[in-house]
Amino acid sequence: MIYYYLKLSWLSIKRTPMLTALMIIAIGLGIGVSMTVLTVNYLMGKDPIPEKSSQLYHVQLFTFGKGHGNDQTPDSFPLQLTYQDNNNIKQSTIPVRKTRSLGTGFSVIPDSPEQNPFMESARAVDSDFFTLFNVPFIFGSSWDKTIDSQPENVVIIAKELNDQLFKGENSVGQQINLNQTRYTIVGVTDSWQPAPRFYDLNNDNFNESALIFVPFSLIPRHEYPSWGNNRGWESKPINTYQDKLNSEIMWTQHWVELTSDEQKHQYQQWLNGYIEEQKRNGRFTHEKAGASLKNVIQWMEYNDVVSDDNSILVGLSFMFLVVCLINTIGLLLAKFLRRAPEVGVRRALGASRAQIFIQHLVDVGLIGLIGGLTGLALGQLGLLGVKALYSNYNQLVYMDTTLIIMAIIISLGSSVLAGLYPAWLICKTSPSVYLKIQ
Repeated sequence: MIYYYLKLSWLSIKRTPMLTALMIIAIGLGIGVSMTVLTVNYLMGKDPIPEKSSQLYHVQLFTFGKGHGNDQTPDSFPLQLTYQDNNNIKQSTIPVRKTRSLGTGFSVIPDSPEQNPFMESARAVDSDFFTLFNVPFIFGSSWDKTIDSQPENVVIIAKELNDQLFKGENSVGQQINLNQTRYTIVGVTDSWQPAPRFYDLNNDNFNESALIFVPFSLIPRHEYPSWGNNRGWESKPINTYQDKLNSEIMWTQHWVELTSDEQKHQYQQWLNGYIEEQKRNGRFTHEKAGASLKNVIQWMEYNDVVSDDNSILVGLSFMFLVVCLINTIGLLLAKFLRRAPEVGVRRALGASRAQIFIQHLVDVGLIGLIGGLTGLALGQLGLLGVKALYSNYNQLVYMDTTLIIMAIIISLGSSVLAGLYPAWLICKTSPSVYLKIQ
């Protein structure tokens, strides 16, 4: 029976090509606009590391002095740590893994005279960083843990940089010139671009990941600049790099992996003990001094990765879809009422109201399916437009299987919903009226 209804629907579409085309365009535009906005919003808030997001925690310490830091964030906790606090809390043995982190950059000087020097973003981290965040390797591995405390000039580069400098060959053991300093390559990571860039939300949330990783322990030796936010509350002058290391400027991050609630509780207690110790040393004089742990999802929410503006845009896009569907209802009424004499004859020949109703819903569903596919194509064009306008959103301009299925379901559901009234109206057709006309 469904096959028969589909056949009738296809014949109906062929009889009214202009009306059908207008409905397909209306549904396609509504789906295209709504799916473009929904895709960006969905991927913005998507869990970037679902396999362990509940086990990874960003550490926050309230390190302000009395009378400072009341309005930086909703709960007043600074987003980053001072260099000295970062080093101090690394001494805890409770976390399964932990890493200090700093966004920085280098001038890369290729050995080949055919290549010009260029600037590249980098990240100073500890050896646990790569296992902590599931960073894949294609050659080599992370540096030895001893380098986290006994610095050596080693480096890990990403596949993209390895392809550029070494033509994709195994470069482990070779050297790279960064800021006129030679570093030995110990590993090459595969392409790794989590979106959003949850491990550092202090700058643009959707910037590409760094292509260079160096030991955090090298910071005092090479005086790496911070390519991120620097915020402090003391008025002491910073005349040397060592002054910055000893200062209350917050410019580094710290992540830990805690695999159970008990472990999290123990670590929270350890941090509270550290706060009390620093108070005794004359630091953390603010009455709100304390420590906070936020897992990946909490950290994204805390930093408003998906802002309220995005939710408003999603709502507006679906309002546009509703407008398109209202126009579709009008077109469906014109299409169906035009077929009223034919329906009257079918009713006289024994077709029930339910059969007429179902047939017209199948008709609408077929139009909705074609409109949904059209909307997917328009949505892809919309995402390409987003990519052209906002280069940082490169990783948010694709629809995964979930979104494609969602688009088809929304298209079918909304078109059938729009067709309920026209289908109900036509199935009430009285056969006697049209038999007299015929």
